[in-house]
Amino acid sequence: MNSSSRTISSTAEPGFVIPRPDKLGAPMGALLAVALALPLSSYRANRIALAEARGLFDALPAVWAAALLACAVTTIAVALFVRPPAIRLAAPALTLLLLLIAIGVSARMLMADGADYARVAPGAGFWLAGFALSILITDAIVRLKPGPLLRLGVFALAAAAIGAILMTGEWDALSILAEYRGHAATFWREGAHHLQLAFGSLAVAIAAGVPIGILIHRSERLKGPVLSTLSLIQTIPSIALFGMLIVPLSWVAANVPGASEIGIRGIGMAPAFVALFLYSLLPMVANTAAGLSGVSPSVTEAAAGMGLKSRQRLISVELPLALPVILTGVRIVLVQNIGLTTIAALIGGGGFGTFVFQGLGQTATDLILLGALPTVALAFAAAVVLDAVIDVLPGAKA
Repeated sequence: MNSSSRTISSTAEPGFVIPRPDKLGAPMGALLAVALALPLSSYRANRIALAEARGLFDALPAVWAAALLACAVTTIAVALFVRPPAIRLAAPALTLLLLLIAIGVSARMLMADGADYARVAPGAGFWLAGFALSILITDAIVRLKPGPLLRLGVFALAAAAIGAILMTGEWDALSILAEYRGHAATFWREGAHHLQLAFGSLAVAIAAGVPIGILIHRSERLKGPVLSTLSLIQTIPSIALFGMLIVPLSWVAANVPGASEIGIRGIGMAPAFVALFLYSLLPMVANTAAGLSGVSPSVTEAAAGMGLKSRQRLISVELPLALPVILTGVRIVLVQNIGLTTIAALIGGGGFGTFVFQGLGQTATDLILLGALPTVALAFAAAVVLDAVIDVLPGAKA
């Protein structure tokens, strides 16, 4: 056996080669195997009753259980021993799709024997299998090295599949959809608040952070103090920062004419918005300065040689070349703000965190998920879309 084959395989006996298991496929395959042994669904007699775990063959009709088991075992084998990325993508993707449909089938089957107020939720096996399959799919996509447009296409296809499952009512019997039906009006209102806080604070951070980044790029004397101050703000725990803003904003609301009329108060969206803005400044300022520092001096010298003045060089040459790094800061801020906005509900800022904290207070797991899952989906979508946008920009690979 030559040296290259020894690096990828081991020999049990002459003429019979056992492929070496894939380094990521082995732990993910093990997790998937464990997931098969855990409950697929949980059944509760009512919203807050203790859950009764249901295994794969108790939670599904026999045909569905056998099909899901066969797909999962096949995916484990592919994850362990198959090398072509296309096959490594297809197997977990099909199994994940089957799993998503099967959990709806399980809910309908279990609810058929229960009262209207009974609840069926995904069990530990569902979540663990979903996690392992998602990692395998992500790993296969990375190995395929797709371009940004193909990545967006894959994301759109996944979103369309989930949308189709929702639109066809496959998940209507699941407990989280029951929670949604009970909070439909407030769900969209709080969703709008969530987006206003996350995107609004991002917009203001861009408006303030880019000029500050340009300023400290041109003045080394200011760079240290500005970045140190913004780093200090980042170290303040979010809940503490929300609390620290209550007193000054209450004073502004009481003493500045018109402040309370435009929504500035000690609690509510105003302190949440200010806190998110403050947290957003460091990534925006640091990335703007880093992007401008990365522009080659020969490029700026050539622009100066063409007669461009300082402001023209900045707008026409330096900022376009620094844009991929600046947009990376935007991506960091947006994903960070979507997650942090959840905590704003503690001070009346609204957003999906409202359902999370209501669920914690009522020990209602489904209500927690009603707030947590849209937040995760929004953050994931923002990261995928902005990553693709950054990759299509000129100079992004430099």
